[in-house]
Amino acid sequence: MTSAEESVRYAVVVNHEEQYSIWPAGRELPPGWTAAGMTGDKQQCLDHINEVWTDMRPLSVRRVR
Repeated sequence: MTSAEESVRYAVVVNHEEQYSIWPAGRELPPGWTAAGMTGDKQQCLDHINEVWTDMRPLSVRRVR
Protein backbone atom coordinates (compact mmCIF):
# COMPACT_ATOMS: atom_id res chain seq x y z
CA MET A 1 0.00 0.00 0.00
CA THR A 2 1.36 3.42 -0.90
CA SER A 3 1.45 6.30 1.57
CA ALA A 4 -1.33 8.02 -0.40
CA GLU A 5 -3.53 4.93 0.01
CA GLU A 6 -2.70 4.74 3.71
CA SER A 7 -3.85 8.33 4.27
CA VAL A 8 -7.33 7.70 2.82
CA ARG A 9 -9.97 7.17 5.51
CA TYR A 10 -12.80 4.76 4.89
CA ALA A 11 -16.12 4.02 6.53
CA VAL A 12 -17.62 0.57 6.84
CA VAL A 13 -21.09 0.60 5.31
CA VAL A 14 -23.94 -1.91 5.31
CA ASN A 15 -27.02 -2.33 3.14
CA HIS A 16 -30.53 -3.61 3.87
CA GLU A 17 -29.36 -7.17 3.16
CA GLU A 18 -26.66 -6.81 5.84
CA GLN A 19 -23.89 -6.95 3.25
CA TYR A 20 -20.79 -4.93 4.12
CA SER A 21 -18.45 -2.77 2.08
CA ILE A 22 -16.11 0.18 2.53
CA TRP A 23 -16.64 3.70 1.25
CA PRO A 24 -14.40 6.78 1.35
CA ALA A 25 -15.17 8.57 4.63
CA GLY A 26 -16.80 11.95 4.20
CA ARG A 27 -18.37 11.15 0.83
CA GLU A 28 -22.10 10.89 0.48
CA LEU A 29 -23.16 7.27 0.77
CA PRO A 30 -24.77 5.61 -2.21
CA PRO A 31 -28.51 4.97 -1.96
CA GLY A 32 -29.36 1.93 0.14
CA TRP A 33 -26.19 2.00 2.26
CA THR A 34 -25.73 3.26 5.84
CA ALA A 35 -22.68 3.80 7.99
CA ALA A 36 -21.90 0.85 10.26
CA GLY A 37 -19.99 2.93 12.82
CA MET A 38 -16.41 2.03 11.92
CA THR A 39 -13.89 4.26 10.17
CA GLY A 40 -10.17 3.80 9.61
CA ASP A 41 -7.66 3.05 6.92
CA LYS A 42 -8.55 0.49 4.28
CA GLN A 43 -7.01 -2.50 6.05
CA GLN A 44 -8.59 -1.63 9.42
CA CYS A 45 -12.01 -1.46 7.79
CA LEU A 46 -11.51 -4.71 5.88
CA ASP A 47 -10.33 -6.43 9.08
CA HIS A 48 -13.46 -5.18 10.89
CA ILE A 49 -15.71 -6.49 8.12
CA ASN A 50 -13.93 -9.84 8.29
CA GLU A 51 -14.73 -10.03 12.02
CA VAL A 52 -18.40 -9.00 11.89
CA TRP A 53 -19.61 -10.38 8.55
CA THR A 54 -19.55 -14.05 9.39
CA ASP A 55 -22.43 -15.16 7.16
CA MET A 56 -22.03 -13.86 3.63
CA ARG A 57 -25.54 -14.80 2.56
CA PRO A 58 -27.92 -11.84 2.06
CA LEU A 59 -30.40 -11.36 4.90
CA SER A 60 -33.32 -12.35 2.68
CA VAL A 61 -31.70 -15.72 2.00
CA ARG A 62 -30.80 -16.31 5.66
CA ARG A 63 -34.42 -15.73 6.70
CA VAL A 64 -35.69 -18.49 4.40
CA ARG A 65 -35.30 -21.73 6.32
